Amino acid sequence: MATLSRVLVANRGEIAVRIIKACQKLGIETVLAMSDADRDTLAAKMADRAVCIGPAPPLESYLKVNTIITAALGTGADAIHPGYGFLAEQPKLGEVCHQNGVIFIGPKPHTIREMGDKLVARKTAIELGVPVIPGSALITDLKQAWQEAEKIGFPILLKAAAGGGGKGMKAVYKPEEMETVFTEASAEARAAFGDDRLFAERFIPNARHIEVQILSDSAGNCVHLFERDCSLQRRYQKVIEEAPSMALSNDLRKQMCEAAINLTKSIGYENAGTIEFVLDQDQGRFYFLEMNTRIQVEHPVTEMVSHVDLVVEQLRVASGEKLKLSQEEIHVTGHAIECRINAESPDNDFRPSPGRIVKWEAPRGDGIRVDTHCFEGYFVPPYYDSLLAKLIVIGKDREEATSKMADALSNFHVTGIETNIEFLSAIVAHPDFKAGKTNTRWLESILSNEEKNTHE
Repeated sequence: MATLSRVLVANRGEIAVRIIKACQKLGIETVLAMSDADRDTLAAKMADRAVCIGPAPPLESYLKVNTIITAALGTGADAIHPGYGFLAEQPKLGEVCHQNGVIFIGPKPHTIREMGDKLVARKTAIELGVPVIPGSALITDLKQAWQEAEKIGFPILLKAAAGGGGKGMKAVYKPEEMETVFTEASAEARAAFGDDRLFAERFIPNARHIEVQILSDSAGNCVHLFERDCSLQRRYQKVIEEAPSMALSNDLRKQMCEAAINLTKSIGYENAGTIEFVLDQDQGRFYFLEMNTRIQVEHPVTEMVSHVDLVVEQLRVASGEKLKLSQEEIHVTGHAIECRINAESPDNDFRPSPGRIVKWEAPRGDGIRVDTHCFEGYFVPPYYDSLLAKLIVIGKDREEATSKMADALSNFHVTGIETNIEFLSAIVAHPDFKAGKTNTRWLESILSNEEKNTHE
């Protein structure tokens, strides 16, 4: 068993702050690997030490594996935590860590590679008897895309084989859209992942996006921490998440969580991960979607209802400790909701809004949590994701949590830049949201209707 004494945090923003706090809980020193644009961030102030790994653009800093491993070795770090995004799901970082005797806080590289390829992950699920959405094998050209679409039936989703996060994912509703959408999806996949391979799946119109949080150690112990509902999305990017999901019956929940455990154990997975499913609300059936081999942006809602610190557990597992939690000890209490506070202008097609924060007044109170790297005077750089903070609330039930979120959003004041706070308030106040009558297309539909009404 290796005791972690110093961890290099290879990320930025709120997740870097989150990792540093978890390390502080365990008495572990931290080194922040930062770009030149992040010298004055909260994470840089909190870490025991910060080292510059390059200029602001990610390709010249946060995405340079060799520079990051050099920073770890040069500062005497015995482990690297990649957070999410950037190199978190790139097997090369784990491989280089192993070659240099540095612990990678995450799963083994071969697992990242296996589950990172959506076609391989899909094949694994099929072999285990986990239901998958009717779809195709690898599509290499437009002609094959036509053939697969005829077998599956329109509408279909074209998806990038090498990635996730909505990149390279496009819906084809009618045959006449195929050529244009195929070209767009291929190009987007190539730009995002350096891999333009696609596959097709049946498009489920009334779907919920449900994901199961898992934790497992090197001794083969594996538990789930139940599910999150991440159906509120815009352009396949999550906007609001909650736990538990109100769309699941107890029987469906049990089946879904058991499927997640079976998949996780079958590949010898270690550390924290998420198995994502699509729930067809019309048919009452769920399908495997993908596995995310990292900590998720939305992990706090699970922490709030389970009272388990997932990042602390990541650190313990990486040091070789066995899970101290048994499945019987994990329970869900209450209902949690998370809103992503972004620097963007909803009135201008969600255009990013970098700049200097003049006022930063986050809500406080019982059952309110704010994960952020921001403060008054902080300059939001234009080079990275626009996430400013995650506002999380917990209530005794969904109704109380929704009310608490509405109040918290109304007491979240930011000036100097534009944010999506008012937009989130409007969602939380919507009758459909309050009633839980939403799906993965609901938010896009609302926005489309608003745009239509604006132009009439």
